[in-house]
Amino acid sequence: MILTNVETVPGKKIVEHFGLVQGSTIRAKHVGRDIMASLKNLVGGELKGYTELLREARKEATDRMVAQANQLGANAVVNVRYAKSSVAQGAAELFAYGTAVRVE
Repeated sequence: MILTNVETVPGKKIVEHFGLVQGSTIRAKHVGRDIMASLKNLVGGELKGYTELLREARKEATDRMVAQANQLGANAVVNVRYAKSSVAQGAAELFAYGTAVRVE
């Protein structure tokens, strides 16, 4: 599966358009990560627990979007974007979306 954040796949021709595909996941903060983040705020630096949490969430949302594209018969998703929204105190949705196409 080809994923790109531009409207076309360079060097390929879009021969079929399947429409919008999407994937999302909702994640909650972890108490242990919150404690470590609070301590890290005192000295500065990367909040590795949150970095890992977001990496996992992006992968899961992307995998779900790709699965939907595969079900439609697509071999590429163009114009891929990510968005997030708060759904509850301490929980957020990460949303991946794009346009499923078949390229040659």
